[in-house]
Amino acid sequence: MIKSISLHRLRLPLTTPYKLAFGDVRHFDTIVSVIEGENGSIGLGEATILTGYTDETIDDSWSLIGHLAGQLIKKPSDEVSQLLIYHLKKSPFTVTSLLTAIDMARDPKLFLVDKNVAIPILGILNGHSKNELAPEVDSLLEKGFKTFKVKVGFDVHTDIEKVKNVQEIVRGRALIRIDGNQGYKQNEAIEFVSQLSPEGIELFEQPCVAGDWEAALNVSKHSLVPMMLDESIYDVTDIDKAANIHCAKYIKVKLMKFGSSVNLIKAIQRIKEYDMIPVLGNGVAADIGCWMEALVANNHIKNAGEMNGFLKPTKSILENPLKFSNGTIQLEKNYIPVLDRDYLKSIEISKYKFH
Repeated sequence: MIKSISLHRLRLPLTTPYKLAFGDVRHFDTIVSVIEGENGSIGLGEATILTGYTDETIDDSWSLIGHLAGQLIKKPSDEVSQLLIYHLKKSPFTVTSLLTAIDMARDPKLFLVDKNVAIPILGILNGHSKNELAPEVDSLLEKGFKTFKVKVGFDVHTDIEKVKNVQEIVRGRALIRIDGNQGYKQNEAIEFVSQLSPEGIELFEQPCVAGDWEAALNVSKHSLVPMMLDESIYDVTDIDKAANIHCAKYIKVKLMKFGSSVNLIKAIQRIKEYDMIPVLGNGVAADIGCWMEALVANNHIKNAGEMNGFLKPTKSILENPLKFSNGTIQLEKNYIPVLDRDYLKSIEISKYKFH
């Protein structure tokens, strides 16, 4: 049984706006779940809601998670899981916050590493001109990043020029990932890949809207670089579909779409069974989500993770923040995050407490 549940709706200010094809993100709308088990163990979970990455809205998520928590506090463990699984498909980000907290409260040892490990992650390039990009590239290289992400999906001709500038400046010193963020129509995406030089480019991610599988297939036929799906992938049926129509070589997954680390690992294994390559990580997540994804990446992912969201807020929500060094998340032996309660109060929009 669950002894208590605390829910915190937060607005995390970001150091600099996170530029996406559908608008700049200036803060994270984050829900943190804190669950105390009967034995006194504490579990943490997170849902950072960005409509466009998910159909969920922060208001609907906050309403639903409060309702679910009120039900969970009254139910035995077997009924708790059944209730959350029922809501997982429609509201995966919201449910993940609770499910992961429950899993951690049940067995905190599953969330420990038995030695210090380093998980490589990628860095973000925000500039456009050579004058803007050159110092950014130098800074990321100095920080140890070996994979860079370039956001496109705005204007084909401007985007092509931007990618060429990045290629010229990077000169093979790092891999380049291009992310369309669903910003292109099919004809625009085909025009983009037709002008794209593959030099130094690892992959091209999700140029068209998530539900347009025909566009994903047609763009992949014209592309000289491997394609990756992100927003199109919500569960294993989407992984199956991508494999069956051969529209992508890479598949990106995020913890907040799959509910639990166990489900996430199963999805990664499914991707590998199809001889596709899994990429893991949420650039729009705070410390708890990034930490949990890093734990999974440690054993199951071989490329740079995208769980760099914890670097974007002005301040960590933890007393003992995730450590970053040399382009990697540093997971220390037996590390468990501890919430900074005073800071949470300063950025808290609302709160629920159930006993």
